[in-house]
Amino acid sequence: MTATAADHTPLPENDTAKESHPGDANTAAPEPTDENVWLEEIHGDEPLAWVREQNARTEDLLEDAGYAALEAGILEVLDSTDRIAMVNKRGDFYYNFWKDRENPKGLWRRTTWESYLNEEPEWDVLLDVDALAAAEGEEWVFHGAGFLRPAEGEPHRLAMISLSPDGGDANRHREFDVETRTFVDPAAGGFDIPTAKGHTSWLDADTLLVSSTAEDLPKTSSSYARTAVKLRRGESLAQAGRIFEIPEDHMLAMVAHDPTPGFERTFAVDYIDFYNRTTWLLRDGEWIAIDVPTDVNISAHRDWLLFRPQQDWDVDGTVYPAGSLLAAVFEGHLAGGRSFVVLFEPDESTSLQSWSWTRDYLLLNLLRDVSSEIRVLDPSSADSSGAWAATVLDACPPLHDVNAYAVDDEDEAAGDEAGGNDYWLVATGFTTPTTLTRGTLSQGEVTYTLDAGRDGGVASRHAVVKSSPSFFNDSAYEVQQHFAVSADGTRVPYFQVASKDLVLDGQNPTQLSGYGGFEVARTPAYSGTVGRAWLERRTEDAAIQDSSETHSRGGVYVVANIRGGGEYGPSWHRAALKEKRHRAFEDFAAVAQDLISRGVTSRHRLGCVGGSNGGLLVGNMLTQYPELFGAVSCGVPLLDMRRYTRLSAGASWIAEYGDPDVPEEWEYIRTFSPYHLLRDGVEYPETFIWTATSDDRVGPVQARKMAARMQAMGIPNVWFHEALEGGHAGASDNRQAASQQARSQQFLWRALAGK
Repeated sequence: MTATAADHTPLPENDTAKESHPGDANTAAPEPTDENVWLEEIHGDEPLAWVREQNARTEDLLEDAGYAALEAGILEVLDSTDRIAMVNKRGDFYYNFWKDRENPKGLWRRTTWESYLNEEPEWDVLLDVDALAAAEGEEWVFHGAGFLRPAEGEPHRLAMISLSPDGGDANRHREFDVETRTFVDPAAGGFDIPTAKGHTSWLDADTLLVSSTAEDLPKTSSSYARTAVKLRRGESLAQAGRIFEIPEDHMLAMVAHDPTPGFERTFAVDYIDFYNRTTWLLRDGEWIAIDVPTDVNISAHRDWLLFRPQQDWDVDGTVYPAGSLLAAVFEGHLAGGRSFVVLFEPDESTSLQSWSWTRDYLLLNLLRDVSSEIRVLDPSSADSSGAWAATVLDACPPLHDVNAYAVDDEDEAAGDEAGGNDYWLVATGFTTPTTLTRGTLSQGEVTYTLDAGRDGGVASRHAVVKSSPSFFNDSAYEVQQHFAVSADGTRVPYFQVASKDLVLDGQNPTQLSGYGGFEVARTPAYSGTVGRAWLERRTEDAAIQDSSETHSRGGVYVVANIRGGGEYGPSWHRAALKEKRHRAFEDFAAVAQDLISRGVTSRHRLGCVGGSNGGLLVGNMLTQYPELFGAVSCGVPLLDMRRYTRLSAGASWIAEYGDPDVPEEWEYIRTFSPYHLLRDGVEYPETFIWTATSDDRVGPVQARKMAARMQAMGIPNVWFHEALEGGHAGASDNRQAASQQARSQQFLWRALAGK
């Protein structure tokens, strides 16, 4: 396990609508009248005819004379051949997946380290996805590759490649031989798992561990894989022996094998819900549950087992706070020991975001008031209390996002060629193009600070390898961090990116972005798209207050770090969970009010944008705070919170929002269900709702129904667009992504920058 997200369960892979609910229908909360249920037939003729009509109407509005240049400018950023080709090291090669104008579906390719250091590396193309799609008549979207770890001294050769037929989460998993550049023929025993949401892991050269709903394997009530099988070469899924199973009302089953020599282990995970799970170890043919509370996340690396509790964890009278990171010897914990080394403990301003093991060291990626800090820990250098020596990596400028992760912790080569303790460092900021650095960790001298704290033990040598180009005049802009005060007195940070000559007259077109859910942090990130499509776009028609003089100005871009996210760890997330969801909306509204009170913008110049859970956020801005915004761009959103559990993958998010079929929970859920909060006689902001037919995570129907209801109510300036492909991302190639982003940016600019 080379890189581990601190707490974030990957979004489970399944798109089938929920057909039943575990609750008793006789006690379920009543369902409000829904005149738009007919739009829930995702591929129905009538709903798609409605979609086509809406798309044509929206395109007529947005695609004016300037739109083509806007879209082309965004596409130039996405297709740029000067951007960094990020790589993953496997054996002697560095692998990359690349899209550009000539290869819209992309190339899976590899190169050597020596070649990668060149300005224009020589790439060996392994799979041309455009050619594959043309040959097979399927609009394949590449979703990654997982290699079989070869025997010592042998090259990495076999990989399971994940291909989506439409950009959604459902994938077909096919065995690929990188030496022959071909898929292994199923007739000759090659693995080929039918399209479904699921997961594969190599057990050995002739065996896969598979969790899937393909070929009628059972589903949970959330419609994800309920079982895992051991699939031998030449078998079908139906023939494979089932090795792991979870209750139907749990969320997802997954099995994976860790092939690290000397530490080979097979794990199974029962994802009970989004934040609770039980992890099992296969030993002597039996599954052994690793004894921790279900809300304590665990990961293994060689001798070590790491623990991150999502709530305060009391172990024999010692309380470890939520968001801390603990370590124990793997076998000692399995034998019943409960002795932990505290590797990280959060404070009011600092949280752990992720961690990554090199062969011998542990990298911690932290946020301190939403700016990065990286610590390197050495388990081989511990003091008398067992605390590991820690070094702060000097690589994190203020108001930037910097992440460190291992290059290849499996690299066991000897001497100077060893890469097992090498790490990548990826740094970015709102006005700082991304840089990629490679470093090497080694033992250094332990130093002691004046307060007797240990501050050292690990030395680092690192150098920049690649730098992204600048796509806009970033030197003309400055980044500021401000804090708004929410309704309950909580200080909420936000980033503001604006021209250095910003005039605080309330007339600046301002785009406010947020998310606020699932413990996902919004951090500084360079975006050529935002730079070109918003910051550098100029208007001449905004008059300075109390003057007839016009002032040419660009847009202001703001990112809010509201509760529900992960900027300050689990406590920040849980502060807006379920019945406390309103805290996230109050935080976002407080940021909007602060921007207005500071003179950055005004109601008619302020717009907000969000996608997925962020779509729920801005949907609530639309319905609960319409007086604060002139425009709302709402993408791939959750909006109908009464039926969300029955639509696409919605049932898996009950742990985040609550269960609307339970009357007591519907009582608070209905207070943040935008579809049910619309009222006559309200002056709503201009609204653009966008989604994708192939989104099999949130699905397109909530967006459809919201737009249809608003239009039927006679609310003016409500626009809708639905892409046919692209899944939850809304785009499966760069051109689709450019179109999607251009439509949102064009809508907001038209609504906010006019007279």
